[in-house]
Amino acid sequence: MITVAAAIIRKGDYILLTRRRRDAHLPNLWEFPGGKIEPGESLSDALRRELLEELGVHAEVHDECYATIHHYPTKSVDLHFFNCTIVDGEPIAIEVAEFRWVKPEDLRSYEFPKADIELVERLARPHPSRS
Repeated sequence: MITVAAAIIRKGDYILLTRRRRDAHLPNLWEFPGGKIEPGESLSDALRRELLEELGVHAEVHDECYATIHHYPTKSVDLHFFNCTIVDGEPIAIEVAEFRWVKPEDLRSYEFPKADIELVERLARPHPSRS
């Protein structure tokens, strides 16, 4: 079982997505930025490290908003998604093929790993206006 932490980063009406590199597991799929937990790391420490390595940004990790376990044919993943805020830097594609800011209603237009689909559906649903 691989434990992964991923970030839901919002900028106005947009959510940050990254695209997996061609040489990665599940190549070229879009995902929420993040990665594997290293031994001895907390989920939030790992997520801050991964955001710095992948995108060159420093982030504040907030609440966990979704978690799931997904079984792929060759591995199982324990995924934890956190709301995050970039506190320093602008994203650049360092260890990802590319990144994109996407409106929630457009998330279904991107191809995600199967483990992310339920979260994508939740995020893409229209929400009542907040006054």
